[in-house]
Amino acid sequence: MNVSADERKKALVDYALPKNIAKMQSDMAKYKITYDKWFFESELHKSGAVKAVVDLLTEKGLTYEKEGAVWYKNKEVLTQKLLKEGKSQKYIDNLELKDDVLIRKNGNPTYFAADIAYHKNKFDRGYSTLIDVWGADHHGHVMRMKGAMNAIGYDGDKLNVVLMQLVKLVKGGELVKMSKRTGKAIQLGDLLDEVPVDSARFLFNTREANTQMDFDLDLAVTQDNQNPVYYVQYAHARICSILKALAGEGISPRECSDDELALLTAPEERELINHLASYSSEIVSAAKNYDPTEITRYVTQLATLFHKFYNACRVKGEDEGLMQARLSLCECVKSVIKNVLTMFNISCPDSM
Repeated sequence: MNVSADERKKALVDYALPKNIAKMQSDMAKYKITYDKWFFESELHKSGAVKAVVDLLTEKGLTYEKEGAVWYKNKEVLTQKLLKEGKSQKYIDNLELKDDVLIRKNGNPTYFAADIAYHKNKFDRGYSTLIDVWGADHHGHVMRMKGAMNAIGYDGDKLNVVLMQLVKLVKGGELVKMSKRTGKAIQLGDLLDEVPVDSARFLFNTREANTQMDFDLDLAVTQDNQNPVYYVQYAHARICSILKALAGEGISPRECSDDELALLTAPEERELINHLASYSSEIVSAAKNYDPTEITRYVTQLATLFHKFYNACRVKGEDEGLMQARLSLCECVKSVIKNVLTMFNISCPDSM
């Protein structure tokens, strides 16, 4: 067709973008994630928000023109901020701060300008805490974005950035390098065709965000105690089996007296109780640190301690009070495991 390059580009975008977004949404749904809102960068440009934020920075005297482009005084803003925080000039010089282009010579805004407008939009929608998840290669962008929020009148410290490393897929001890589809990367949807979503969700949350992860495809499909999600699910199923077997004999859990609970004196019982008691503090710590790995570690250890208790302490015994106390302990473990797996949107089977 005899059309301009801009028209061809628009036609390609109009055709491909909806398909790509639909694929992203499908993959996310497959992974059990549904976003309340998909925010498109184009909204910022169409609404004039990007131009408005550049104008705002200009009004504050924080931009200048150079070589036909509009620049943001990033170095000046961050230098002043760091000096107020007590940082030395030598420390600041070592950062090698530079100014950033907001509007290119051709009149098109940069991604940085759009990012400032986007985060301003989030603050303007009334959010008091902002959490971004970025690739680790964007670590140098964190300080300047926080500084830009301060520059336009918001609290940059309320912007929290979690940096993520790329995940390497391993099969048979070898790195999986190629995708059948692109030859470069494996998409989440393709991964979930190979491994159970429960395994993927649990395993992805066993390593801190900013650390390299080797995702073991063989481990993810293994249905034994080597697979941590199976191990945790099995502890829950084992407790359900205990309760079901006792119910078949007409034995049901009941409220225990303090004296009955005091009968739980075996080392395995005390260790399990102490671990259960730390659950609330683990949740608080994980939330403060934006680190779900604290909870996957916690629940894996809980399963280990339960299996240890189960092997050492007979639940059904001649002493009815001790039996009920142990049943109560089993129910507490069952409740916490279900709480954690539900929190991670992972299934919690009653039998396996």
